[in-house]
Order: sequence, then structure tokens, then C-alpha cells
Amino acid sequence: LSAIARSGSSISHSEAIIVLPAIIDGSVADRSVRAWLARADLEMGAAPQEILARVVAATGQPPCGDGIGALRFWGQTGDRPTVWMAAADPVHLEARLDHLQLQCLWSGEWQDQDLQQLFDELQAALATDGDIDFIRLRSCGYLRSHSPMPTVLHSPELVNGCNPVEVLPVGSAAARYQALLSEVQMTLHDSAVNQRREEQDLRAINSLWIWGGGVAAEMSPRELPPLFADDAVLRGYWLSSASEVVSWPEGLDQCVARAPRGFVAVAPNQGATAQEYAESLSEYLRELRRMLRHSELRGLTLLFRHGLTARIRPHQVFRVWRREMPHFQTSMGE
Repeated sequence: LSAIARSGSSISHSEAIIVLPAIIDGSVADRSVRAWLARADLEMGAAPQEILARVVAATGQPPCGDGIGALRFWGQTGDRPTVWMAAADPVHLEARLDHLQLQCLWSGEWQDQDLQQLFDELQAALATDGDIDFIRLRSCGYLRSHSPMPTVLHSPELVNGCNPVEVLPVGSAAARYQALLSEVQMTLHDSAVNQRREEQDLRAINSLWIWGGGVAAEMSPRELPPLFADDAVLRGYWLSSASEVVSWPEGLDQCVARAPRGFVAVAPNQGATAQEYAESLSEYLRELRRMLRHSELRGLTLLFRHGLTARIRPHQVFRVWRREMPHFQTSMGE
């Protein structure tokens, strides 16, 4: 921990960058917290962006290239993969009247042995020529190939609720990807796992979202503050930058205690109900307000998962003219 503190103390801008859960209707019920946030410099992204892209921009680094799937594998294992890889995550495709809708399947919706069985079936059915392999690593899936192919750029979280056809790669170069995706869907349709899920009235795992294909670049040192996170993509980026990586501690106060002059942290979503979710988000914000008052930090950049960015400096407390912003309206019975 002393090494982390020394690294953090060298951050000249003395700023913390925090990834927070999305603000949804009624999820910031605390009036004082909403008033504090309303005095910040607020910006809503014009288009959805991956968390990695937003964090990288906030740290002043150039945009990432391809190979995000391989970067995530690096973040999960601690070892840089040297071959082409893509993330291959289980999703549910729902047929609507005139289009498909992609729906994320969260890790709590399946048993580990079910996901392993699906990947074993895909490996047995489709990896017969030795050119591709299907790999499961905890709740994540991967496609490894000796022959690169174009893949989707965006994660399933970013495409959740949208028509996936609109973002699939197209053209002659994408023919192999599209053929493989069709074979994956046919294999999953016949899987005994999905037959059991149907009997249990659970959503079928009827496709893989194959995205972020590429090769992870070799380690290249960058000047980054310590990272406190369990997010595998961000961990992979920090490892590729030869920078400090620590798992999420018990709270944000521990982050500032270990890296008092600046850090990046990814706060996990907490709470099974809407009320619990709202309270956990409000508690994060109350904790951040206390941190800014009582630490060496001279600024906070808050990256909410729905696209809102809030940049907060101590002097903004004097912005008494700020009105309530629509992002913070609540319907939770004040």
C-alpha cells in the first residue's frame, strides 16, 4: 500500500476520477446531494460511450484502438494475450414485431456450470478446424482466432435495448463474422441448457455478442494515477500502461487514504431493489462530498454510467444561483 500511496502522491493535478452507477429517475433522493451536484460543471454525452473511453479521456490519454476483448482478458488474468481475441458475451435476442432487440444477461441469471456447458458445446460443434476457440473465464466469454475478423465495436451493455443489426459489421470482409454468428445461434438454440432455461421460465442464452476484436498492444508505460477497480477492461488498460492496479476496497475513503493526491476508482453497483440502489448511490455522493472537504483532493470528475459527467471543484460551493437540474429530479416520496 505504501507504493500505491507514493504513486498517488506524485499526481500533480490532485484529482480523483470516479465511475458511478447511473442516475435514474428518483435515484438521488437527498436534496442536499442534488444541490451539491447541481453546482458542478455538468455535461451529458451526445452519444453513448464505453466507460474505458470516458476514463481514458478524463485522464488525458489518447483514445484506445482495437483489441478491447484482449485487454479485458489481460485484466482478468494478469497476463497479456499474444493472439487475436474478441469478447464473446452471452446475450438474449428478443424478436420484436419488425426487428430484434438485444438484452444483456447479467451474471446472476445463470449458473457457472450452465455457461461452461454452453461454451463446451460451441467448442465441440464449431471449433473443429483448429482456427477458433471458445473460452469461458468466470462470467465472461472469449473467441480466440488465428485469423482476425471484423467484430462489433461496442459492448453489450452499450447496445442493450437496441437493434443489434444496426451495429453489426457489414461488407464482404464481415462475411466470416456473420456466418460464425449464425452458427453460434443455431448451436445455442439446440442446447440442453436453453431447454432447461425454458422450463424454468428464464430468458434463453440464444446468442453471443462478439465484440472488441484485436490483439493487445505490448505494455507501454503511461503516467496514470492508481486504479481501484474490479472492472476487467480498465484493469487491462492499467496493466498495459505499467500502472498501479488495486481491487475495489470497502469504500471510497480507503481510495483517498491510499492515494491522497489522485486516483481513478470504479464504484460497484449495489442494492437489489430500486430503494437500495438509490441509497447506495446517494451514500457514494455523500462520501465524495466529505472527501472533497477533508482531503488533499482539489477536484472530482464523476462519470455516471448513463453518460452524465460532473466536474466538481471546492469553490463551486459558492454557486448559489444554480437551479435544480432535471437529472436529479426524484419521485421517491420526499
